[in-house]
Amino acid sequence: MEYFLVLAGLVGLFFGGDWLVRGAVGLAARLGLSAFLISLTIVGFGTSLPELLVSVRAAMDGAPGLALGNVIGSNIANIGLILGLAALIMPMRAGAGNRRDILVMLSVALLLGPVLWQGQIGMLTGALMALALCGYLGLTYYLDGGSDAATPDAPEPAMALWRLGLLLAGGLALLVAGAEMLVRGAVVIAEDFRVSDAVIGLTVVAVGTSLPELATSLTAALKGKADIAIGNVVGSNIFNILGILGVTALVTPVPVAARFLSIDLWVLLAASGALAALLLLRGGLGRLSGAVFLTGYAGYTLAMY
Repeated sequence: MEYFLVLAGLVGLFFGGDWLVRGAVGLAARLGLSAFLISLTIVGFGTSLPELLVSVRAAMDGAPGLALGNVIGSNIANIGLILGLAALIMPMRAGAGNRRDILVMLSVALLLGPVLWQGQIGMLTGALMALALCGYLGLTYYLDGGSDAATPDAPEPAMALWRLGLLLAGGLALLVAGAEMLVRGAVVIAEDFRVSDAVIGLTVVAVGTSLPELATSLTAALKGKADIAIGNVVGSNIFNILGILGVTALVTPVPVAARFLSIDLWVLLAASGALAALLLLRGGLGRLSGAVFLTGYAGYTLAMY
């Protein structure tokens, strides 16, 4: 039964996120919002809602290791699995517009260390992280708001308002239900296999909640749009740490298990540092880099079991 819950939860998260983003983009277009504002807020937030809902629900259900593991595991999977696969499909060059965000991503990953070494992410720390995200979004809008950013495709720009409302409501309902089922099933599986909820969060839940990013980056790579593939992962990693951990800590304090400090934080820092070095110093990712990222991610995942 728990495996069905996990599978049903993943399906709900995938379709719920897709419906929510489609409805939000269509509604924003109907309201005449700018392309940049749609890209920065609605789509970025929508594709990260699975991680947010799962982390908050897990923390409230007394599985803080699953909540923190979901965030750290998603960031590691974004680099090792998603960008690794994307680079294998199509070597990618980083655009000039990605460089500032790459540095922000690396800085946020480095700042996560002192946050975790406190032993618990409390409400004050969570509030500061959420404020930092708001500041970053505001600065990005101020610096890039006038640029000709690409507009995400609205699947049906002339869709009736009531249909857009149904997409939004249905997407949100699927996300909430999917998060509930995924957390319940994952906790039971962790107990059955006698592994910690942190390990389940770092693997099954992390990859499951990263499905929107996986679909977006692989599609972008197939279309030769490296900036979108790279920017999607970099932006998601920033939002996961500042936004999701921040909001989760505001709901309930998140204790930090020892394994995060001894293993997973260092894996995240190594992956983030390697990605930043390749993008900033070499200007992109080749197929060899993609193979190395994938191999490293596979080894990291297998070592946990």
